[in-house]
Amino acid sequence: MICTLLCFALMSVAARELASEMPAVEILVFRNAVAVAAMAPFVLGRGWVRLRTHNTKLHLTRAVVQLGGQFSWIYGIALLPLAEVTALEFTVPLWTLILAVIFLGETASRAKIVATVAGLIGVAVMLRPGFEAVSPVALVVLAGAACFSGSGVLVKYLTRTEDATMIVFYMNLLQLPIVTIPALFVWVNPGLADWPWIIAWAFAGLGAHYTMARGLRLADITLIFPLDFLRLPLIAVVGWILYAEALDPWTALGAVIIFAGNYHSIRKET
Repeated sequence: MICTLLCFALMSVAARELASEMPAVEILVFRNAVAVAAMAPFVLGRGWVRLRTHNTKLHLTRAVVQLGGQFSWIYGIALLPLAEVTALEFTVPLWTLILAVIFLGETASRAKIVATVAGLIGVAVMLRPGFEAVSPVALVVLAGAACFSGSGVLVKYLTRTEDATMIVFYMNLLQLPIVTIPALFVWVNPGLADWPWIIAWAFAGLGAHYTMARGLRLADITLIFPLDFLRLPLIAVVGWILYAEALDPWTALGAVIIFAGNYHSIRKET
């Protein structure tokens, strides 16, 4: 999960750089194409028999749901401060807790609930609803958070019968034609300076989803997802260093509350 957080931070920076040069759908084309090309030798090396799956519909559903989250996330990254987008994404564990209990039969222990509630309180401290207007862009990011949660639950279900490599490979393989067709109508040829960001974006996305799938195979989703709260202080520092985005005291206070909830949860679960 630490690897997942680092990969997501790199993805945020790469997406911010690319969003000013090309449409979101084209950014996703590059990500899926590079991921499929990078994974193909390893996947095909296992033999065609290992490519068979009885969960094609589930893989496709997960690919579409994840795509909705990705579009929302890129849209937010282009228009909002990195720390704010990350903070809004932290509603994911709340949705995840509800969905995991309903569809996966996982137990909502007291420690997990405390971590989730602490995370939501931390996010409320940072966004201060009622004191500042919530923008339409923020609502899109919130919708994307719900999509990411649904995708995570589907991944956890898939790990019961399939390994992390195949789950990530099928996601990118199925998403590629979905995003390529509309991208052809708005295509912008990338410049030389765009390619390092395209490569970083693609491989960071591949690494993030592989390490997350591995983590979900090893532990309950309601324990794994709250750890994602640690991404906030990381991305806040990145935004401050690279884009001079101020780290205000409310964001810092919210991060402390979030960290405290996660620390409590991890101690109890251990």
